[in-house]
Amino acid sequence: MADIERISTSSPYEPIAGYSRLVRAGDYIFVSGTTAFDERGLLVGAGQMYVQARQCLTNIEAALKRVGATMANVVRTRMFVTDISRFNDAARAHGEFFAATRPATSMVEVKALVSPPMLIEIEADVYLPQARVVSSAASTAAATPAKARRTPKAPAAPKAKARSAAKKPAAKTRKRR
Repeated sequence: MADIERISTSSPYEPIAGYSRLVRAGDYIFVSGTTAFDERGLLVGAGQMYVQARQCLTNIEAALKRVGATMANVVRTRMFVTDISRFNDAARAHGEFFAATRPATSMVEVKALVSPPMLIEIEADVYLPQARVVSSAASTAAATPAKARRTPKAPAAPKAKARSAAKKPAAKTRKRR
């Protein structure tokens, strides 16, 4: 497997629990449950689901930028909320970040998060293919205009010999000497 890259942030919980904000393993990136802490480690939007959801997503976006990914690369999110009746607030923030790309997602109500003022935590799974080495043949083909490229034709498939019930058998021919 490719090298594993780990990214940490200013969350006070990362060193305590021993986790990374983001882990990249090959073409896949996994973003840990992200809450509404700002870059100084202070919780943003106490009591406000929408504000906290936006901060969570902003934090995810910042972590992704550190490895060359964007929110468009996100293929799945999981939202953990302490009050599912506030679904619309969390969903609105999520929709603002993902209206065009629409990753698979879940929203699950949980009894509590690690700190009582936290209302939401969001995880993200990301797909971002690593740069591939292009062979000289492929790079030459890529540099050639499409009209000038020749695509080899596939060999013709053998013709099936089908007999229709409606057709009469072919007449026998005499051999000539």
